[in-house]
Amino acid sequence: MAGTGLFRTKSIEQSIADTDEPDTKLRKDLTAWDLTVFGVAVVIGAGIFTVTASTAGNVAGPSVVIAFIIAAIACGLAALCYAEFASTVPVAGSAYTFSYATFGEFVAWIIGWDLVLEFALAAAVVAKGWSAYLSQVFSLFGLDVPTIVPLGPVDFDWGTVLIVLVLGTLLAVGTKLSSRFSQVITAIKVAVVLLVIIVGIGYVKASNYVPFIPPSQPSPSGSSLNQSLFSLIAGGQSSSFGVFGLLAAASVLFFAFIGFDIVATTAEETRNPQRNVPRGILGSLGIVTVLYVAVSLVVTGMEPYTKLATGADGVKKTLATAFADNGVHWAAAVIAIGALAGLTTVVMVLLLGQTRVLFAMGRDGLIPRGLARTGRHGTPVRATILVVIAVVIAGGFFPSGDLEEMVNVGTLFAFVLVSIGVIVLRRTRPDLPRGFRTPLVPVVPILAVIACLWLMLNLAVFTWVRFLIWMALGVLVYFAYGYRKSTLASFLDTKA
Repeated sequence: MAGTGLFRTKSIEQSIADTDEPDTKLRKDLTAWDLTVFGVAVVIGAGIFTVTASTAGNVAGPSVVIAFIIAAIACGLAALCYAEFASTVPVAGSAYTFSYATFGEFVAWIIGWDLVLEFALAAAVVAKGWSAYLSQVFSLFGLDVPTIVPLGPVDFDWGTVLIVLVLGTLLAVGTKLSSRFSQVITAIKVAVVLLVIIVGIGYVKASNYVPFIPPSQPSPSGSSLNQSLFSLIAGGQSSSFGVFGLLAAASVLFFAFIGFDIVATTAEETRNPQRNVPRGILGSLGIVTVLYVAVSLVVTGMEPYTKLATGADGVKKTLATAFADNGVHWAAAVIAIGALAGLTTVVMVLLLGQTRVLFAMGRDGLIPRGLARTGRHGTPVRATILVVIAVVIAGGFFPSGDLEEMVNVGTLFAFVLVSIGVIVLRRTRPDLPRGFRTPLVPVVPILAVIACLWLMLNLAVFTWVRFLIWMALGVLVYFAYGYRKSTLASFLDTKA
């Protein structure tokens, strides 16, 4: 322990010792294979089945392929930093726990509050996507069953509520059971992705790749708040298509890669985390990058990007749209079912990440300690129940809107701090055993910071406004509760 006040740090040794407390002990069940599946499970689905086609149609055109590569490079640099931290500090909480050891309690709180925004909103967004695909699957069997029904002055999305309740129960029962379920569903959706690539290649037309970077167009809303911050600063008129559109698309598609950082939140539940966590993080990121680039090439080759734009009714186009327009209706049906399966595991792993962050913050006393208590299955049941309630409210009663970008800005902020943290910890604790070492430190972490800040600049101004409001609310909560109730503060006061 070191420091005082806002910048008191929790030693890595104490963080690791806390994992043996009987009331807050997590069961160590996971292997490198389990972690890789979790990573692929949460990443494959959100991007391929919900944002690839619409981003091509609305923002980037065929250059969405380059946007995926830019986002993957930024994620890869950050993943190398995550791998070192997770193998050095194999404790639940991911970036929150890492920040507590390097920057101090206040920064740790900010990043934990930020991760709450990331995981909860992401779970709500993807659960709503699952609900939309459930309605499509019903229609394949001739059933008209809307998953969104009016309930007084609001629209109630019962499909979202259903999937969150079922998966929340599964996570409360046990992480290993969740992993087995995830393996089966992930195998199904990877098979569907391969089907998209293999079948779709036969319908690719070279003419659909021209122009590869479509000329810039005015923002549909006409508001400068809806263009990227970089576009506004650089004097661009909009970030729809053109170079600014390509860069904005990379920031939006970053949402598709969120997942490898969730692997780090399960480090405390992993056997031999020094070896297995880096393998899970880097392995899952490598697999999904190849699949994303291949799918985006196929989809934009099958369909002119203008036909992938969101319609006047506000309904976003999906991969199934491209196949249906080419007369491959059976493939569209398989994609819809595969997407339903795929998004199931995405929601599950996002819920898992959220509960583990709350668990770690509860164990440190920054939120009520009762949330860190584990049940007879070795899982934080109370934290899981709280997360399920929050996501049910957000996904069941509120439209998704621009939530994807809100998730992105929170994630990128976490990546920046973790990357800087690697440099700090190398200087302050060179003696620590590291199961994985980020290559070329400090070059790689610095490049990760630059790449993530660059992507943040290409998010909408309105997203930044919302993010700053959320962070300000977090500061108020910290001083009202966390600063006074902190377990570390109590320990330091006792020593004094």
